[in-house]
Amino acid sequence: MADPTGNGGMQRYLASRARAIPPSGIRRFFDLVNASKDKDIISLGVGEPDFVTPWRVRDAAVYSLERGHTQYTPNAGLPELREAIAQYLSNEFHLSYDPGKEMMVTVGGSEGIDLALRALIEPGDEILVPEPCYISYSPITSLSGGVAVGIETFAEHQFKLTPESLKAAITPRSKILVLCYPSNPTGAIMTYEEMLPIAKIVEENDLIVISDEIYAELTFNGSHTSFASLPGMKDRTILVSGFSKAFAMTGWRMGYACGHPDLISAMLKIHQYTIMSAPTMGQVAALEALTKGGMEEKDRMMESYNQRRRLVVQGFRDMGLECHEPQGAFYAFPSVRSTGLTSEQFAERLLLEGKVAAVPGHVFGKGGEGFLRCCYATSVSQLTEALERIHLFLRSLE
Repeated sequence: MADPTGNGGMQRYLASRARAIPPSGIRRFFDLVNASKDKDIISLGVGEPDFVTPWRVRDAAVYSLERGHTQYTPNAGLPELREAIAQYLSNEFHLSYDPGKEMMVTVGGSEGIDLALRALIEPGDEILVPEPCYISYSPITSLSGGVAVGIETFAEHQFKLTPESLKAAITPRSKILVLCYPSNPTGAIMTYEEMLPIAKIVEENDLIVISDEIYAELTFNGSHTSFASLPGMKDRTILVSGFSKAFAMTGWRMGYACGHPDLISAMLKIHQYTIMSAPTMGQVAALEALTKGGMEEKDRMMESYNQRRRLVVQGFRDMGLECHEPQGAFYAFPSVRSTGLTSEQFAERLLLEGKVAAVPGHVFGKGGEGFLRCCYATSVSQLTEALERIHLFLRSLE
């Protein structure tokens, strides 16, 4: 029998799309942290709340298990959860969705993005992605047969997508615009007035928008504007969100997608064949998170993030690093260009010499080089110590 590991090994069996996807740039720095085995390292790298899921939410999931609620739910998710999400979106963001036809529960927001892209992309379709951005959009697009087209955004524009840059990126093959505001990694937001000209271009060019609003609740000055709330945009928008960030439920993997019934129906078919349904106990927990008590816990966490945001931004500015003020999410994106190091060089030396882990900006695409993503979803004491270490590291470079 022939040895399948010969003639190129098992790699030769892999699909070209799988071979072509680069490993996560964020993961490389996690691996460096783990390899160092230095317990003194402070990590600002993981985009995850340091809060534990609120007790009442955990208790609801435990109680559902004790009662034996371990069967599949409907493919689209528990009806009562979808109804609660619909009410929540109406109350918080002035959106109106039919929970029976325009909504589905997903395994985290990530599955919602994946389903949306797979349901829409034909081979060769171009997907427009403002960058720096969440690192998964481009690989998922490639796996679906599409072509990701990065649109660079700039610190002088607060990393917002401008109408001019969007127009310049559109070609006859453009089909989808992916938006993520508040932004990972920059913390940028876009207001209603700033989104209006984007919506006009979307309509003029017959685009579909995938709006990743996982950080919607983490908008610190003013209120979040959902792209779907703009005139004429609801049917053109697939809204993706979830419970990971605002409700400190990352490990539960609970998300949802909302949109036109035809779009949600297509996504649901893929979901049926690949996932069946999101975890039952996670859905019960998500339902509890949307109660009055769960919302109070969310608001308490948001106040803490806002305090940390101000601390970190001022800390970077005080040590001489330019840092635009993030208006949302829980990331600061300071510039390290003044040091003469690339973002990767800076991040690696900061880890090894300064004992602080952060993510180099270049891994987030165009416009990220020269910046550092620092997650401030950790304790004030840890953030204060991390800022002191970064300041000492900067002085060592002088």
